[in-house]
Amino acid sequence: MTSAAVVAVVKRAVSVKRVGHTGTLDPMATGVLPICIGEATKLAGFLTADDKVYSGELELGADTDTLDAEGTIVRERRDEAAGVTEAALRAAMAAMVGDSMQMPPMFSAVRIKGRRLHELARAGETVERPLRAIRVERFELTGFDSPRATFEVHCSKGTYVRTLVSDVGEGLGSGAHLTALRRTRSGNFEIGQAITLDDVRDRFDLAWLIPPPEAASQFPAFTVPEARVQQIANGLQLRWEQLDLADEHPNSLFCLLTPAGALLAVAQLDGGLLSYERVFTYGLT
Repeated sequence: MTSAAVVAVVKRAVSVKRVGHTGTLDPMATGVLPICIGEATKLAGFLTADDKVYSGELELGADTDTLDAEGTIVRERRDEAAGVTEAALRAAMAAMVGDSMQMPPMFSAVRIKGRRLHELARAGETVERPLRAIRVERFELTGFDSPRATFEVHCSKGTYVRTLVSDVGEGLGSGAHLTALRRTRSGNFEIGQAITLDDVRDRFDLAWLIPPPEAASQFPAFTVPEARVQQIANGLQLRWEQLDLADEHPNSLFCLLTPAGALLAVAQLDGGLLSYERVFTYGLT
C-alpha cells in the first residue's frame, strides 16, 4: 500500500477533506506513517524534516534492478556471499555511518524534469540523478543467517535504505538487496504509538489524535498574551518584545501557543519581527 492509499483510507474514516502524510514509504515497507488531519496538514512540511529509524532484512548474493525483493535479479554472486563473515558485514555497515552523498535509485518517486524516476525506469530509461546529502547515525547488524541478515538503521530524512543495502553489498563484493523494511520511528513518533489501518476503518477514535503542539514538540514553544492572539492569527508582524516573553530571542523556528494551549503559529524572527511560517486558527473561538 502506498502512502497516498493510506491517506485515502483516513479521509473516508474521518470524513475530513484535508488529510496528508508526512513522507512516503516504499510500497514494500511497513511501519510508522504520521498522518495530518484538517488544519494540522500545515505541519506536514515540518514533520518530514525529522530523522527516521528502520528495522529491515537484506539478502546477500543478488542485486536487483529496484534494489529490493520486488525487482528482477540482474546479477548473482552466491559464491562471494557464502564467504561473507558476520564481522565483515558488521564492518561494511559501520563504514556507512556518517555524512555522505547518496544517489536516489531509478525506481523511486523522485521527479526529474517533471517525471517520476520509476516511470522512466519502467520505460527502460536511466537518467542522471543529483546526489543528496544524507546522514546515517547508526547502522547495526541484529542477526545473521547467511545469506540473510537483519539490521537496524537510524538515518536522516530522504535516505534510501535500499541504496544503503546495495552499497553494503558492493563493498563486500557479494551484492545485496533489501527483502523487508519496517519504519519504527519517524521524528517524534514511535511505532508504539501507532494504530492499525483496520482500527482506523472499523472504529476511529478522536482520542488517538496527537495535539499539534505535541506533534511539533521539536520546536521551542512560547505562550502569547491573549491580547496578541487575534493579531497573530491575522498575520500582524509584531516585535518579539511586544509578546512580553523571555528576553532571550529564539534563533530558529519556534511555536506560539494560545493561553489555552492551542498551536497558533510556527514562526521565526526576522530582524526582531515575527515572521510566520504557518498560522493556525483551529484553537480560536
